[in-house]
Formats: sequence, structure tokens, C-alpha cells
Amino acid sequence: MQKTQHGFIEDLFALVCAGLFVAFGVYLFQSQDLMVGGAAGLALLGTHALPMDFGLLFFLINLPFYALAWTQIGKRFTVNTFISVTTVSVLSEQIPKFVDISNANPLFAAIFGGMLIGVGMLIMFRHTSSLGGVGILAFFLQGKYGIRAGTFQLSVDTVILLSALMFIEWPLVVVSVLAAFCLNMVLSLNHRPERYEAAPQARQMDVEHGAQPQGS
Repeated sequence: MQKTQHGFIEDLFALVCAGLFVAFGVYLFQSQDLMVGGAAGLALLGTHALPMDFGLLFFLINLPFYALAWTQIGKRFTVNTFISVTTVSVLSEQIPKFVDISNANPLFAAIFGGMLIGVGMLIMFRHTSSLGGVGILAFFLQGKYGIRAGTFQLSVDTVILLSALMFIEWPLVVVSVLAAFCLNMVLSLNHRPERYEAAPQARQMDVEHGAQPQGS
């Protein structure tokens, strides 16, 4: 199968759209005191313990992971991930200025928010990017060892959600587990490189040179 690549403008537009999906999903979660996994979950946990906004915490938490992305995955992946993380950090602080959710069912917020974040992450993966943090590890492990990104992310998210019991009531954690399930089902069912790539060797070369997966 012939590999295609997106241009910078195509990547930029897609990543901004993906960032908006993720930021709005996070906004839904915050409106109901729900949690999410990954670096975003760590940032949400941090807002309960530190006098800092989600956007700033999310940006700072991701900084150490750029070294792994730069050295182990590729320059293009690192730059695109930086764009994605910065977009989410900025938009997550701006959305409340334009949208006011005064009444939302927690189950709806969990399901729809989880799907929004999952679709946003899927777009990022398809454009040689990630949501940073755990997403960088997931992208690297899937490309290097064939470990599905969704499966790895779900395991890490479980640990983060259990840690959330220190800050929020257990019914909200249970609903947050539903959100994590919806998010990772989107990834597990749709981000499967074996359906888009011609051979493992081609996938390995793409990862090493920072090229995007086929089928993107």
C-alpha cells in the first residue's frame, strides 16, 4: 500500500480541530467533577491539590515527555505533539468564556466527553501526534512493540482513576471509569495500524523517521 503524508497546513488544521474536541471533552468532565486518564487526568488531579489551572498544569506535565518523543519517535511527532498539547492547554481555558454548561447529566458528560477526547486523540495519532504524556508512550510502544495504544492507555488510566478517590467521591469515579471506557474503545476499535500499513518494517521506518502512519 502506498504511503501518503499530510502537509504542515493539513496537520495544523487537523491538530487544532482535535485539540478543540479534547478541550471540550475535558470541559464536560470538569463541569461534573469527572476524571480522565493520561496526562490530562494528572492535570485534573493537580487542580484539586494545587492552586493552578488545568491548562497550565497540563502543559507543564507534558514537558518531560518531549525528550522521549524527540529521541525515540521523531522530530515531526514531537513538534506535532507540542502543537496538540499547546492547543488543548489554551482552548481548555478559553471554552468557558464561550460556553456555559449549567446543567448536564453526569452519564451524558462521561459518555460524550469520553468519545470527544477519544476522537481527538485518534485524529492526533493519524497526524503523527498525540495528547502528550501517556499518549507519547502509547504511540512509541505500539510502533516499536505492537502493543495497542488503547490497551496500554486503559491500564494507565485505571491507576489514575483509582488515585482520584483521594479527591472526589467514589460515584463520580465510577462514572469516570465509564468515560475512560468510551474513550479507549474509540482508540482500540479505530487505531489499528495493521489495517493501514503494508509491513512491520515499513511501520518501524516510519516511526524512526517521524513519518505518519498509513491510512491517516
